[in-house]
Amino acid sequence: MKERFGWPAALFGLKCFLAATLALYISFSIGLERPYWAFVTSFIVAQPMAGAVISKAVYRVMGTLVGAVVAVAIVPPLVNAPELLTLAMAGWLAFCVFVSQLDGTPRSYMFVLAGYSACLIAFPSFETPQTIFDLASSRVQEITIGILSGSLVHAAILPGSVASMVLNRVAAILRDAERWTRDAIAIEPVEGLAAERRRLAQDVTELHQLSTHLPYDLSRRVPRVRTVRALQDQLSLLLPLGAAVDDRLQMLKAARGGDVPPEVGALIADVQHWVENPEKDLEQRSASADALIERCAALEPPARPGMEWADMMRLSLFSRLASLIAAHRDCRDLYDQMTSYSRTPVNARVGELLEGRRFREVHRDYEGARQGAFNAFVTLVVGCALWIGSGWKDGASATMLAGIFLAIYSSQDNPKAPLKGWMIGTILASLLGALYGYAIMPRLDGFVMLMAAFAPALILLGSAMASPSLAGYVMPTLLGLGSPALLAASYQNEFPTFVNGNLAQLTGIWFAAVMAGLLQPAGLQYAIRRIIRAGWRDIANRANVAGRPDVRGWINRMLDRIALLAPRLAALGADKGQLYDALRDLRTGIGIGELRALRLELPPGDSASLTRVLQGVGDYYRALDPDAPAPAQPALLHDMDRAITELSANPDPGVRRGAILALIALRRNLFADGAIYRKAAA
Repeated sequence: MKERFGWPAALFGLKCFLAATLALYISFSIGLERPYWAFVTSFIVAQPMAGAVISKAVYRVMGTLVGAVVAVAIVPPLVNAPELLTLAMAGWLAFCVFVSQLDGTPRSYMFVLAGYSACLIAFPSFETPQTIFDLASSRVQEITIGILSGSLVHAAILPGSVASMVLNRVAAILRDAERWTRDAIAIEPVEGLAAERRRLAQDVTELHQLSTHLPYDLSRRVPRVRTVRALQDQLSLLLPLGAAVDDRLQMLKAARGGDVPPEVGALIADVQHWVENPEKDLEQRSASADALIERCAALEPPARPGMEWADMMRLSLFSRLASLIAAHRDCRDLYDQMTSYSRTPVNARVGELLEGRRFREVHRDYEGARQGAFNAFVTLVVGCALWIGSGWKDGASATMLAGIFLAIYSSQDNPKAPLKGWMIGTILASLLGALYGYAIMPRLDGFVMLMAAFAPALILLGSAMASPSLAGYVMPTLLGLGSPALLAASYQNEFPTFVNGNLAQLTGIWFAAVMAGLLQPAGLQYAIRRIIRAGWRDIANRANVAGRPDVRGWINRMLDRIALLAPRLAALGADKGQLYDALRDLRTGIGIGELRALRLELPPGDSASLTRVLQGVGDYYRALDPDAPAPAQPALLHDMDRAITELSANPDPGVRRGAILALIALRRNLFADGAIYRKAAA
């Protein structure tokens, strides 16, 4: 939801208020000690889409239960050894942060919640360990009531549909992808192509995040997740194929003095028209695509010994163009499958695609996960040492909150930015909470009057949650407004307790910001280097693996990295050329996969030249430095040309064609400005 004001935001705020009212009413009715947790949780799980609310609710319940079990298991045996207890809690929080950052889906919050739920239960029990089980049981009940109340209200009252949002996003993504392809294969360069390329990579990643909620959607007609995954695979092919066609087309133009043969220009124009205006009828669309693919095949020069460089480029151009047409056809067919809501494939090709993978590979940031886990661990240990050493009674809350904040924001490059929002929101909450708690609430009598008094603030704040730019300030305000000192089983006019609680929260936020600055000073630059190096390591490892390559998995991981790089480079104001290099690396990995697949088909004696090329590519990427990336060495270019010379003379036409296509692609990626191919001596 992007609207800051208006009916959608107002409806969302009203539903948040009703969910909080229901959670508080149930908590008061059954006599829970801290209704505050039910109140707060009802806001935390709030989402505009019903399916997202339910999936988030499921993950939260599981994370809370696991955290409660861990707290009950850790505290009693170690309560007499505070050093060991501190290390155990810090270790558990760090482990959960590490796992959550590797997950990379909305499910990841379940893991970090298991970590900080244990802290929420364990820290208040340090002085009274005999009450740990009762406290854990109460906390689970309170949080579960908040989760169920939020899920019920948001799912029952004018629920938003994840399925509708996914279908709308897919339709928009397809239009963007078709527009990008039209521009990418244009004979004359088109301005703004790099921005469209970045947006397509981010769209594929966003679609993956959205589709994780589909199994929980309440709509009667929901697309299958398997169909969405197959569509993501085909969308992922468009970037490398479109970029390859663009490169070969520009090479062809340069070789002919700036123009292209009439038959090539006519084919490009027809492909552009078909991509931008695909037929709605599936059979007509497939027939048109097949006709264009046949025209590409007819223009391909045969792969033969002694083939000239210009013919190799034409072969690569028409082969990649045919694959691009097929990928667009498959995307549209899969969209038809999604909108049919049927388990029966709309055609045989879709049936083949649906039999493929069901899961999408994503970038796993092990280095970042280790850093985030280390930061949370150190923050909790240092905080406990300061708390115990100072003897401040409310220091437990400050320490606990500092560890929790770093755990929640461990995946962000600059945790200090959201912590600033928490600081401002907490100050606002303190003022608003003081107004309610000590000027308004003493004059109230009964639950109805309580909620009537809270209604204006809760509805307004809930509506503001619909705005991403305000959510970072609104949530801490809501948490402070529902302070445990205010929302308890019975009203207690204890202003010092309220002030101490707010001071502890502000201290925890400040301490978390200080530790974030000390432990993660590099910020965006460090994250960018980490992502780039991860791609290079992946390429180096892929080049030296003997098994069959997973090309689709590689494309998905690299697109995920490109989507992660784009906003970071934009925020840093860095040169967007790094994104083009990431796309080049994506195509390099595909070329490596093609060579590895070809090597498996060749007798050992005929594959030596491919092995030398793969080893050279692996060595080159393994030695790259993000601060000063060096160009590939001429020796690698010689090995590539030698492999082309040897394999273009292979008696098998399929081997000749596959070798030329893969080696030319790899050569263009690593030596875009190098000399044209010349036959190498054996």
